[in-house]
Amino acid sequence: MISLDFSFNILTKDLSHYLENQVKVGLFGSGVGLSLVLGFSAAYTCYYLISVAKKPQLISGGKKFYQFLREQCPVVSETYYPTFWCWESRIQTLLRPFVTAKPGVVYRNELIKAADGGQISLDWFDNDDSLSHPDPATRPTVLLLPGLTGTSRESYILHMVQQSQDLGYRCVVFNNRGVSGETLLTPRTYCAANTEDLEAVIDHIQRTNEAAPIMAAGVSMGGMMLANYLGRKGLETCLKGVVVFSAGWDVFECTASLEKPLDRFLFNSYLTSCLQASVHRHRPVLEKCYDIDHVMKARTIREFDERFTSIMFGYPTNDDYYRDASPVHKLKSVQVPMLCLNAADDVFSPSHAIPVEAVKQNPNLALLITCHGGHIGFLEGLWPRQSTYMDRVFKQFAKAVIEQGSRLKDLS
Repeated sequence: MISLDFSFNILTKDLSHYLENQVKVGLFGSGVGLSLVLGFSAAYTCYYLISVAKKPQLISGGKKFYQFLREQCPVVSETYYPTFWCWESRIQTLLRPFVTAKPGVVYRNELIKAADGGQISLDWFDNDDSLSHPDPATRPTVLLLPGLTGTSRESYILHMVQQSQDLGYRCVVFNNRGVSGETLLTPRTYCAANTEDLEAVIDHIQRTNEAAPIMAAGVSMGGMMLANYLGRKGLETCLKGVVVFSAGWDVFECTASLEKPLDRFLFNSYLTSCLQASVHRHRPVLEKCYDIDHVMKARTIREFDERFTSIMFGYPTNDDYYRDASPVHKLKSVQVPMLCLNAADDVFSPSHAIPVEAVKQNPNLALLITCHGGHIGFLEGLWPRQSTYMDRVFKQFAKAVIEQGSRLKDLS
C-alpha cells in the first residue's frame, strides 16, 4: 500500500532538488517556478488523497461471506491507491496492456472435442514444480476465462497464472473458439449467453483431475459467462468458488455506454474490428451459414451482434440475446461463493448497472466496488508493472477458497 508520506514528501523533495540545481534561471524566476511547482504538487496530492484514494465498498448478501472476506482477504478492506498519474478510468483501461509486464509462461495446449464436432483450445500451466502441492492428482486447479477477444496471452491472464504459480496451483485457460489460432471446424464461435462449451470444459477438467479442487476466475465477458453458468447450474457444479472481474451485468446498459461518442471512438470501434478480424480468419467455414460481407460492414458491437452473434445462437432478435446474456437476471440462482470486482468508473459496465440490490438478496454473492480502476485496469503504485489491485484480489480470494473452502459450504 502506498505511504501517504511518500505521496507528498518524496515528490516535493525531488522536485525542489531538481529545480534548484538543474534549472538555470534567475533567482526570482527560480523561486517563482519552484513555488508554483510545489503549490501545484501540494494541491494535486491533497485532491488525490481526498477524492481519488478510497477504500472499496464491500457488499454481500450474507454476514458469513462478508466476514470471511474481511478475514481471509484483507485487500477488500484496504484503501485502493490508483497510480497517481493515471487514475482516470479510460487512461487506466488503455494503458494497462502496455504498462503491465507479461510474465513468461509456458503452456501445454490441449484441444478437446465439442458435442457439435467443433474443438476447444485449452492452455494448461501444470506447475509441476509446486512445493506446496507436489502431487498432481490433488493439486488445486484454477480455470481462467479471458475477455471478449482475449486469449491465454493477455497480460491479466498471465498475471493470474503467475499468482497461482506462487500459491502452488495449476491453471488452465479456456480460450473461446477460434480466437487462439486453432482451426474452426464448425460454423460456430462463442457468446456470453451460451455456456455449453464452458460446461464441457469444466466436466473435462474434473474428469482429468477428479481429486483436485477447482475454482474459476473470469474477466469481462469471461466473467459474464461464468456468472451465467453458475446461474443456470445452481449447485450442480464442481466449482468451489468463483471470482469475476469487470463483468458487464446488463448488456443493454453496457452497449449504450460504449456507444457514447468518446467511448465509441476509444473502445467500441476497436473491439468491433477485432471481432470482425476473427470472423475473417474463419471466413471459409462461416460464410456457408452467414452473410459475412454484411457482418464486415458493422461499425459497433451492437451491429456485429445483430448481424452475427444473435443469429448464430438462434435468438429471434438481438434484444432477446442481450437479455439472455445479462448475468443480472440469473444472480438469484447462484449457489456457489462468487466475489465480483467492479470499478465505479468503468465505461464498459456503468455504475448504475452494477447489481447492488441483487447481490444483497443472495448470501453466496459479494460485490467489491472501487471508485476508480476502469475496465480491467486497477493499476496501483508509482509504476504499476508487476502487480495490480485486481491481481491482489485474485490471489487472496483464490487462496481463501482453496485453503479455507470448508467455511464456505453453507453461507445461508
